[in-house]
Amino acid sequence: MVHCFRLTHGTDLKEALLLYASEHRLRAAAVVSAVGCVLSWCYRDASGSAIKQGDSHAEILCVHGTLYEGGCHLHVALAGEDGFAFGGHLMEGCIVNTTAEIVLLELDGYAFSRAYDETTGYDELLVSKT
Repeated sequence: MVHCFRLTHGTDLKEALLLYASEHRLRAAAVVSAVGCVLSWCYRDASGSAIKQGDSHAEILCVHGTLYEGGCHLHVALAGEDGFAFGGHLMEGCIVNTTAEIVLLELDGYAFSRAYDETTGYDELLVSKT
């Protein structure tokens, strides 16, 4: 099943995606497309520990990752006013400016969850067939 919706000014991108997954009881979904713009942004960089944030306008080039009721693993790519791209692991604090157009693909027959993985130090994706 495909889910299409639009987020509006002032909405936190990550919080809204998690809320949508919860309200629609999504067991397993992938973000197929997410474009729009933000007035502030926040992401974790590739080091896995540094949080980058700013209060400048940026275009949402894409959001990709897994999403389900209770969790997500999402990456965001943004472009600033200079046209250069930046991004990483999506954090709370990416606030929609005018719009964010979202397309999700619900994966029938699957369920996502997370469990701590000692080798990575993170809660990693578990995929089960339903």
